[in-house]
Amino acid sequence: MKLQMNYRQAEDYILSFTDYEKIPGIVYTSANYDLRRMEKLLQPLGNPQLGTKTVHIAGTKGKGSTAAMISQTLIAAGYKTGLFTSPHLHTLRERVRINGDMISEADFAALVTQLKPIVEKVNNEAAYGELTTFEILAAVVFAHFKGSQVDFQVLEVGLGGRLDATNVAKADVCIITSLSLDHTEILGDTVAKIAAEKAGIIKAGCVVVSAPQVEEAAEVIEQVCHQQRSKLIQVGKDITWQKISGDLCQQTMKIKGKTGDYKLIIPLLGEYQLENAATALAALEALVRLGAKISVQNIVQGFSQVSWPGRLQILSYEPTVLVDGAHNAYSMKKLVESVKNYFPHDKCLVILGTSCDKDIPGMARELRPLTENIIVTSSSHPRAAPTSILVEEFAKQGIKVDAIENITLALSRALAAIQNTGLILVTGSLFVVAEAIDFFTKANEAGVSQ
Repeated sequence: MKLQMNYRQAEDYILSFTDYEKIPGIVYTSANYDLRRMEKLLQPLGNPQLGTKTVHIAGTKGKGSTAAMISQTLIAAGYKTGLFTSPHLHTLRERVRINGDMISEADFAALVTQLKPIVEKVNNEAAYGELTTFEILAAVVFAHFKGSQVDFQVLEVGLGGRLDATNVAKADVCIITSLSLDHTEILGDTVAKIAAEKAGIIKAGCVVVSAPQVEEAAEVIEQVCHQQRSKLIQVGKDITWQKISGDLCQQTMKIKGKTGDYKLIIPLLGEYQLENAATALAALEALVRLGAKISVQNIVQGFSQVSWPGRLQILSYEPTVLVDGAHNAYSMKKLVESVKNYFPHDKCLVILGTSCDKDIPGMARELRPLTENIIVTSSSHPRAAPTSILVEEFAKQGIKVDAIENITLALSRALAAIQNTGLILVTGSLFVVAEAIDFFTKANEAGVSQ
């Protein structure tokens, strides 16, 4: 008889396995990532990854918000919709949602209890290497979605695509969001190599939606689509968009789709979210052509209700505190453009902490035009870069650097320094952003209770 775990035991059990999210520079090969062990894990469960209409999303930037837009629209259309994203801000349960609701602690614990003997059997045989934290979590996701009889599952790739644990599903629509250099030590040192890994999610005969790509990435995606006889929809060519207006709460845009024109409001900031919205819309139109019943009103409603915390999110005013999980040079460049657009006259103090496997010199170069002062810090994550490395790189750019070892102290120092005017930007990783959100959540709760 299996002993039923509680939630904390189940979470500890999953996190006791190899977690590549916490190991910098892991080599991305079939020795470390082998989908056959995922198949062995899922087979005794009746292959729950199969048989559900699936949208599968890979890319460097925009995966999560694109997934959230699609999921919210499917919910608005009346479909029971599972959403799997990563990483999380505060709890593993955030990654696994049905109709917006996180998996319950009881359901999570029950599924992990059910999986444990299967996990141990697969690992004891070790025919294809041992299962990892992310793979076991993906199995929990598939089992939860199948057991809950979702109509659609929207799956965000964890890392890469070709060898990712989510790639055991058979997608109806595959999406490749914007590609740039990230995880280069794992996925390859050119955009073409990264595109080849991401395009590994493309299945024979599925519909593929590609966000605008640099030429070398676009060529790889087109080639794979041709090989798989998959229909390719290119955002920026087949689907176009235009910004109408925006403020610090939302953006209004027009999208010219393949089957209609749409005027949409999204409560997300940043020009890049318009590209993500056009990409999500292209995927939704593809689902309609495959038989899904999604009206224009469902799309308008879904996009207006989307939430994606930690990305150009304003946590406080007077002074303005903005958080964004930008973690590579490309996303930092886009962030700097957004900050200059939204806050053209504000003096900016940056708090940055990042992971040790990121392009720290590249991020420092992109931040240089934005600020003369930066506080570098570390999150509590095991992969956090030491502040000494950050100090060195920002000093090279001629930026005045202060090193403060944790987010709470860094924010306290920044708030005292900038008082009620100007802008504090917290960035570099979602782990740092999560701790900043915690800081203001606790401050607000303390204010309410007084």
